[in-house]
Amino acid sequence: MLTPIVNNPANVFKGPLWFLYAILVVHQIINAAAFPVAKIGLAQFDPLVYAFFRFLFCTLGYLPFLVFNGNKTAIAKVDRLKIFGIGLLLIPFNQVLFLVGQKLTSAGHASLLFATTPVFVYVLAIRFLKEKLIFLRSIGIVIALTGVLIILLSGRVRFGQEFLAGDLLVLLAVMAWAGATVAGKPLASRYGAFRVMGTAMVYGSLVYMPFGFIFALHSDYQGVNHIGWLSILYMAVVVSIFGYVVWYWVLKFLEATQVAVLQNIQPVIATALAAIFLGEPVTLTLIVGGIIVIAGVILSQLRPGVFRWLFVDKANVAAKGEVKC
Repeated sequence: MLTPIVNNPANVFKGPLWFLYAILVVHQIINAAAFPVAKIGLAQFDPLVYAFFRFLFCTLGYLPFLVFNGNKTAIAKVDRLKIFGIGLLLIPFNQVLFLVGQKLTSAGHASLLFATTPVFVYVLAIRFLKEKLIFLRSIGIVIALTGVLIILLSGRVRFGQEFLAGDLLVLLAVMAWAGATVAGKPLASRYGAFRVMGTAMVYGSLVYMPFGFIFALHSDYQGVNHIGWLSILYMAVVVSIFGYVVWYWVLKFLEATQVAVLQNIQPVIATALAAIFLGEPVTLTLIVGGIIVIAGVILSQLRPGVFRWLFVDKANVAAKGEVKC
């Protein structure tokens, strides 16, 4: 059965477990839409200018809540430094690299590379959060990643040197996101998801803004229309505020790898959205790959030992009175 695994007993979710996973599915729908939405906006903006306005709007959205949130718990100096580090991982290293890389590569390449997030999170969580190396979870991650490869390699991804620079930048962005996920989990449990994420985003934005302002000041906006600005608003408000806070809030109740592996359903959702809104065909390869991804994600969430009954002599164990149904 599905089960939340938490390191801190105080962070046990009181509601139904399906609610956490429903929230994560909504989060993945938001993130799946971010790839084409960012691509549309980047057709009108230089990526460094796009990043400047995204983080400016994001900071303006966070600041009022951080100032008037009423939380009197002081953040320890060492933790504030950690939050500052998370801000650097999220803004200059994750989002700026992602936007520049997205400009230089295809949306399909970017979504494929972001599907490797659970692998990096798994390794870092085992090393720094002392999460256990669980066989079912490892197999589930591999199966889900295989499904992603089947979907994306069926035609959405093309290999060539023209995408190499963009792919490398996006891969670095993925590593930064994995690092921020693992580093932020204990802090979100201690101080709250919104406070940690908001503070980190403000810190990271303040570091980037003087640099981005120079590009924004000398940019040509004649080719920019309301679609470009709506793209920035979506990335700033829906992704960087709502999406990031939800991500860290769920991390309070589930292990980092349990949450990260849900990112593998992004290509499935993205392709489904393209079929619904853009009329792109739904192929057999897509269906098969989607089923494999979902199966891998479910397998990675199962409680260790759930299949133990397959490997024991049930007759002998039952005779000893050790089988519980």
